Amino acid sequence: MRLPLPAADDAEGAHVDPRLPLVVDAHVHLFAPKLFEAIWRWFDTHGWPIRYKLQADQVVEFLRARGVRHMVALHYAHKAGMAEAMNDFMRETAARHPDVTGLATVFPGEAGSGAIVDRAIESGLRGVKLHCHVQCFAPDEDRLADVYEACVRHDVPLVMHAGREPKSDAYKVDTHAVCAAERTARVLAAYPRLKLCVPHLGADEFDDYARLLERHDNLWLDTTMMLGHYFGIEPPHHLLSMRPSRILYGTDFPNLPYAWDRELQHLESWGMAEHDLPLLLGENARQLFGLSLG
Repeated sequence: MRLPLPAADDAEGAHVDPRLPLVVDAHVHLFAPKLFEAIWRWFDTHGWPIRYKLQADQVVEFLRARGVRHMVALHYAHKAGMAEAMNDFMRETAARHPDVTGLATVFPGEAGSGAIVDRAIESGLRGVKLHCHVQCFAPDEDRLADVYEACVRHDVPLVMHAGREPKSDAYKVDTHAVCAAERTARVLAAYPRLKLCVPHLGADEFDDYARLLERHDNLWLDTTMMLGHYFGIEPPHHLLSMRPSRILYGTDFPNLPYAWDRELQHLESWGMAEHDLPLLLGENARQLFGLSLG
């Protein structure tokens, strides 16, 4: 995959298709205004044009108005010393919106990282988000131990962008080196009680993550940006059906170059069994994050 990529001038739907089961977007990004604006500048230069430059409350209202029942909100700290304020912002945002479940973040290796996670979870956040590319770490580094142990201690999921793609020269690490699937495998083996969700179906090591999914009962994957036929890489269809209780629907909204519902529009092209759609679109997220969907 070569970045930057162009926008897709595709049509968007007005609402979730009423024929679909309940939809939970398990991969939505919420940041404070200045952070969002900095992220959009990065994407506009190095990634892809951002179609929906909406602030946090606007993101929630946009998806809610279009029929998304619940959102799992993620963020990441790009340097030490930011996480506690970011976690406060996420907690306050989620408190305003009963259809939002917020996750914490922490910078790997920063002083007191385990305690930062403890405080965030005790304040009401429901998991942790890390990003190997942005935070410049490999999953099997020792500096992650306190974070993994805190997630296990609180029995909350860790969503970690551990896949190699999208690779960009703008990152400060070689993402193909730090994100090899074998490094994620070491974490799964070392922390069998850690509930780990890897976004983007582990792109681009789809076959490797399929094998990990077969072997490890503590691994989940989400579909973020992989079902819309936008990138030049395509996951194998069997990855969605081999363990349908372990795949979550997610989008990366609002940081998208295409329509908010592009992946929903393309669902049929993936040949999923009808009885697996409720799992993908909502039930798996409900179980993993302990959501109350009403």
